Amino acid sequence: MQNELHIVGIQADLFWENPAKNRAFFEEKINSISQNADLVVLPEMFTTGFTMNPEKVAEKMDGETITWMQKISSEKQVAITGSLVIEEDNKYYNRLVFVHPSGKIETYDKRHSFTLAGEDKAYNSGNKKLIVTYKGWRICPLICYDLRFPVWARNTENYDLLIYMANWPVTRIKAWEMLLKARAIENMSYTIGINRTGKDANNYEYSGNSLVIDYLGEELSSLPKNEVGMVKATLVKSNQKKIREKLGFLNDKDAFEIVQK
Repeated sequence: MQNELHIVGIQADLFWENPAKNRAFFEEKINSISQNADLVVLPEMFTTGFTMNPEKVAEKMDGETITWMQKISSEKQVAITGSLVIEEDNKYYNRLVFVHPSGKIETYDKRHSFTLAGEDKAYNSGNKKLIVTYKGWRICPLICYDLRFPVWARNTENYDLLIYMANWPVTRIKAWEMLLKARAIENMSYTIGINRTGKDANNYEYSGNSLVIDYLGEELSSLPKNEVGMVKATLVKSNQKKIREKLGFLNDKDAFEIVQK
């Protein structure tokens, strides 16, 4: 078990529906990381932006982007996670992919489709939560709109790190920051939220505001709005464990059952 986990999140202005350009951008950024990193987190739909045209950009699980993620992960000996448009069995998914340096792949399909943008009409939603075990850390990775639904994120699995990757627009950015801190506090978990910047082809603007937060809601790392760059933090499991044991809030959580849609 590794007590410290070094994480890096990359905040970017995505090239619209252009996987090759986005992969090149992120590869350059990952290659520029000077410190030892264990985990790199990319935004939601990091190869395309938040497109509702999956038929134009969808890839297979053995496609170029997954192969690229495995290659970079192996070369750098760092885990990489982000979501992209995947086609499987003639259906489209906003799929989070977690790639281990060994080449192992774990996936999560976004449960809460963003109906305001018609995501529910373009993509199939998932119904299974993913808990990744990596270097002795239990990690719960979720996607954008999932942030608004605390029951789905509830720490019933005793995870250590909660991840959100997003294309969260500037018009609701206060909610992004407040909800990230709420999820961190209520689950007594380190939390990282990685959002994009810039303007997409639908003229939606994004300011980033990516954050790393500790289990008490304190910011460990942040980026100024609209800045392309990286948030970095070192997470210490023993510190989190000590506070969880001292305060005991998770011991008093409600028991519940999620009814599948």
